[in-house]
Amino acid sequence: MKGAGLVLALCLVQQAAAAQEEALLLPSGLDARLQEVLTDRPGGGLTYRFRFVAEGFTGGEAALEAVMGDLDYLCQNYAVTRLPEIGPMPSRIVVSLADRPSEFGVFDPEVTQVFEAYSVQDGACIWEMF
Repeated sequence: MKGAGLVLALCLVQQAAAAQEEALLLPSGLDARLQEVLTDRPGGGLTYRFRFVAEGFTGGEAALEAVMGDLDYLCQNYAVTRLPEIGPMPSRIVVSLADRPSEFGVFDPEVTQVFEAYSVQDGACIWEMF
């Protein structure tokens, strides 16, 4: 099992490195780039975290609908399409969008970031309320 976990981790690193070069035009008009893909197994099962960065992202409640549209787009048109390449089907996908790269799990007051969780059913992202 350790070998399979190592292979999965190496696959995620290789895909993230290649994807960092790929700019994704979001519905809001922002260009996003994948920062990294992380995997963990919290109490709810296997989770893949797709962390994106978009220069010019400001978040804010006024733009809530646009932000949700961008996160939904990233889940459906990026994350879900890569699941077969990554490994086993996760219980949850978490998509985050930030204005600059940051270290996962470390609070940085200079970073504007939002995230949402999704389950996947029949190839579609289903928004999960926290």
